[in-house]
Amino acid sequence: MANAYDVIVIGSGPGGYIAAIRASQLGLKVAVVEREHLAGICSNWGCIPTKALLRSADVMHTATHAKDYGLTLEGTIKPDVKAIVDRSRGIAHRMNNGVGFLFKKNKVDIIWGEAKITKPGEIVVGKSTKPVVQPQGPVPKNTLGEGTYTAKHIIIATGARPRALPGIEPDGKLIWTYFEAMKPEEMPKSLLVMGSGAIGIEFASFYRTMGVEVTVVEIMSQVMPVEDADISALAKKQFERQGMKILLEAKVAKVEKGANSITATIELKDGKTQQITADRMISAVGVQANIEGIGLEAVGVKTDRGFIVIDGYGKTNVPGVYAIGDVAGPPLLAHKAEHEAVICVEKIAGLPNVHPMDKLKIPGCTYCNPQVASVGLTEAKAKEQGRDIRVGRFPFVANGKAIALGEDQGLVKTIFDKKTGELIGAHMVGAEVTELIQGFVVAMNLETTEEDLMHTIFPHPTISETMKESVLDAYGQALNA
Repeated sequence: MANAYDVIVIGSGPGGYIAAIRASQLGLKVAVVEREHLAGICSNWGCIPTKALLRSADVMHTATHAKDYGLTLEGTIKPDVKAIVDRSRGIAHRMNNGVGFLFKKNKVDIIWGEAKITKPGEIVVGKSTKPVVQPQGPVPKNTLGEGTYTAKHIIIATGARPRALPGIEPDGKLIWTYFEAMKPEEMPKSLLVMGSGAIGIEFASFYRTMGVEVTVVEIMSQVMPVEDADISALAKKQFERQGMKILLEAKVAKVEKGANSITATIELKDGKTQQITADRMISAVGVQANIEGIGLEAVGVKTDRGFIVIDGYGKTNVPGVYAIGDVAGPPLLAHKAEHEAVICVEKIAGLPNVHPMDKLKIPGCTYCNPQVASVGLTEAKAKEQGRDIRVGRFPFVANGKAIALGEDQGLVKTIFDKKTGELIGAHMVGAEVTELIQGFVVAMNLETTEEDLMHTIFPHPTISETMKESVLDAYGQALNA
């Protein structure tokens, strides 16, 4: 039957398209249902285009500090908002086209429209309520679009969307989500950011570097609340040194809109209130899973706190129905979705030795300035679990390469189990740490001990030497500090 598949994936984001490609590689007949654009939020509005914006900010920062490197630049350096946004959107479009090419290469069919599971093994695809953006270039011939399709296995990869707080709902003009924050028509003079998780702090960093007056309001006691306290504290110090204002243990109680500005009433931890007026506000208080309208209730798929409940292999409580990525719960990260996709599909295909996801070994990265990256337990979490630990710290200020780069404000922190020498956590803040963290992720997956890391030769001069020195410091053997 033309409309019968081994696997149908609902959603083509990082989890969905990787699931489809891996399933095809394993000899399964595969289709993907997409209602809007290939590659999902990550490539179109999240991970990739935001990094394009942040790259522009990096260049801006370097150019405005040229004299620190013995260089003189003529004229005034200022951002061209349209050019910055156009570059970012062009990169998103390129990623969209790339997924279309991969589907063609791997013989994955695309079904344009919105899917609803009507019973195990069957979906009905209706007309999309979103504007469909089809990729340019060589893509698979579209299937019938609207209609009924069957599959032995249905994988839900519908992702998530920005969460809105009652009474402070984004309007797209004065109160933004990340959608509007990515494509401003002009730079605001002032900006209030509600929430200091990865999304909030990355946009705060971008706009501050572009010269915008930025205030961040965070309800928790530290910026980037999921990070280790030492890392968060150093990052906050650097943000404030750049001119960012940060209010911790504070809450946006209400927002009043003007003609071209907002005035927010902030409740402070001492019970007092403060009013802040800004041209624009970004609501970055998390996301919620896209679980509505896809037929979960009809087939009895279990959810918990707004996410689909799965086991370590992506299986739901309904045979033949699976979920991966943001819709299946935290951590809400693209690389988690991709790895979850491979695990799920390989289990479906019956491959041997498929291991369930170990969430403690999923790295997290925030691409602000300075960057932040981590994996495993924080010092506080390790102590909460009653672990007997050794903690090592090594500052960038003692690293020759960091000093030469003019990036000497950073820290690497490592946490070991005192009894076994097992590396159970690694945390970093500083230049390019998002590229360094994978070294510790590999080490944790290989069950590396402190002795293995101490005997590893790190190239000199590199910032990566801070990683080894942090390990040495945990055991009282640091050589350069």
